[in-house]
Amino acid sequence: MSLSAANMILWLSSCQVSILSSFESRLMQLENSIIPVHKQTENLQRLQENVDKTLSCLDHVISYYHVAKDTDKIIREGPAGRLDEYLACIAKIQKAVEYFQDNNPDSPELNTVKARFEKGKELLEVEFRSLLMRYSKPVPPILILDAIGDNEDMEVQEDVTLEHLPEAVLQDIICISAWLVEYGRNQDFMNVYFQVRSSQLDRSIKGLKEHFRKNSATSAIHSPAVQTKRKETPTKKPPKRPGFEHDLRGVKHLSDDKHGAAAGKDDVLDIEIDSYIHCISAFVKLAQSEYTLLTEIIPEHHQKKTFDSLIQEALDNLMLEGDNIISAARRAIMRHDYSAVLTIFPILRHLKQTKPDFDATLQGTAASTKNKLPALITSMETIGAKALEEFADSIKNDPDKEYNMPKDGTVHELTSNAILFLQQLLDFQETAGAMLASQESSSSASSYSSEFSRRLLSTYIYKVLGNLQLNLSNKAKVYEDPALRAVFLHNNYNYILKSLEKSELIQLVAVTHKKVEGSYRELIEQEIQNYQRSWLKVTEHLTERNIPAFQPGTKLKDKERQIIKDKFKGFNDGLEELCKIQQGWAVPDKGQRDAIRQAQKRVVSEAYRAFLQRCANISFTKNPEKYHRYSPEQVEVMIDKLFDTSA
Repeated sequence: MSLSAANMILWLSSCQVSILSSFESRLMQLENSIIPVHKQTENLQRLQENVDKTLSCLDHVISYYHVAKDTDKIIREGPAGRLDEYLACIAKIQKAVEYFQDNNPDSPELNTVKARFEKGKELLEVEFRSLLMRYSKPVPPILILDAIGDNEDMEVQEDVTLEHLPEAVLQDIICISAWLVEYGRNQDFMNVYFQVRSSQLDRSIKGLKEHFRKNSATSAIHSPAVQTKRKETPTKKPPKRPGFEHDLRGVKHLSDDKHGAAAGKDDVLDIEIDSYIHCISAFVKLAQSEYTLLTEIIPEHHQKKTFDSLIQEALDNLMLEGDNIISAARRAIMRHDYSAVLTIFPILRHLKQTKPDFDATLQGTAASTKNKLPALITSMETIGAKALEEFADSIKNDPDKEYNMPKDGTVHELTSNAILFLQQLLDFQETAGAMLASQESSSSASSYSSEFSRRLLSTYIYKVLGNLQLNLSNKAKVYEDPALRAVFLHNNYNYILKSLEKSELIQLVAVTHKKVEGSYRELIEQEIQNYQRSWLKVTEHLTERNIPAFQPGTKLKDKERQIIKDKFKGFNDGLEELCKIQQGWAVPDKGQRDAIRQAQKRVVSEAYRAFLQRCANISFTKNPEKYHRYSPEQVEVMIDKLFDTSA
């Protein structure tokens, strides 16, 4: 590089350094001028912010002094129709209370806003009660019946939802409840809730009961939702009660007129039974629905207690009605009207069927509440078992009364009523067996099975039949005529056997006594033989005893002719007397009646024909038609008219 070029470079470098030094000096001067200004500006901004904050705080504090005035109109008018706005006002008042408590607890404004807050809370409680009372209505009976699955027009039963409150109203009530719990520090509204809802629950059940009572006037319920099912539904109507009363003097048979009146009374009683059964199912369904509603409104840790209180009135009324049913049955049993126990059977069966749902619904309630249904069931089982046992004893001890005995030897009222009573048990075998098992003191009874209770019922029925047989044997002694006594026992034993065979009673008795059918057939045959002995006083005149030996054409002595005359006379008189008497007797069973006549015709006709044959060539009288009154065919016709009052 040349010397001139190097010098040029040095010169340029010197110039650049000079320029940079001058720029740095100017920057330092500028910085020294601006920084104080900047700091001063920051201070001014900070002062401005502090002023704004102070003004804002001042406005905020001043607003607390105006809260009472600003919210006065809304609070006075109450929350109806504008709950959100009302709760916003309450929130403002609450904040004012908190402010004065923290910053100026001695100020008169604190008392003012406190009073305003309490007034606001009070009006919320009033609105809570008002909404509940205004919109809580009893559930219509038809809707209840649909809910418990009693509409058989529906091919598939739908799960009916019971809407107790309109949705908008429900949301307001939920909102008020949540506020009262969180801010109101008040549980009084829960008492209001259970009182109002308890009343509606009870009114709903009473409305259902009244629905049944009104329909009982027409003896039928025409609404599809009220038609009772005839299978294994809680509404199954029990068979008609026997229609007899058992007074202190024994079993009292009802005349046709009285029986018609009793049948009408039974129809009304069936309605009452159906009504109570429906009300039990309705209580469970409504209580479940009430609990679902309650969980949306009442805090969780208060739900069980509130629910317990809510259901008490309706539950107590149902239990009281059940106790009244038991008391009525107890009074009837004291009058020896044992048919009253049949009122208990369908109710008890339904209570036991409903118990699992009942227990699940009342889960978490007080022990005294949960034990009410089991106590009612136990009482019903006890009174039912007492009625069954006393009925068996009454069959055994029914007094023998001559005026109460059928003159024609037909079936006694005691027999028909006893069998009718036993037949009613077939529809309630498990219930009746459980009744008897509940009274067993043995360890096996404490956990009895259905087979155990079935065997107990079988033994019970056999006991009643045994008592009946013993009583009939004693009653038969009232008849002076042994033949009528035999006809009476035959008719009763035959009626019992036929009744057992036509129903399931024979299979039920056979569970513990397999030979019962054969035993009755032996008794029936024995009484037929006893009856046939009554004809011996007729056929004994046809025997060869005392008939003299003679040759055809031989002239008889007066004494010998008299013997033959006496035999004819004895036969004729005896035949006429028996036919006249026994024509008024009755053998209702056509098969038995024909068999007895046929057997008797054979015996008498054969003996009579033989007698006539022996006397055919004997000249014992100048007027043979006086003694030979009847031909064998005529005798058979007379016997064919036995047990026929129309002949």
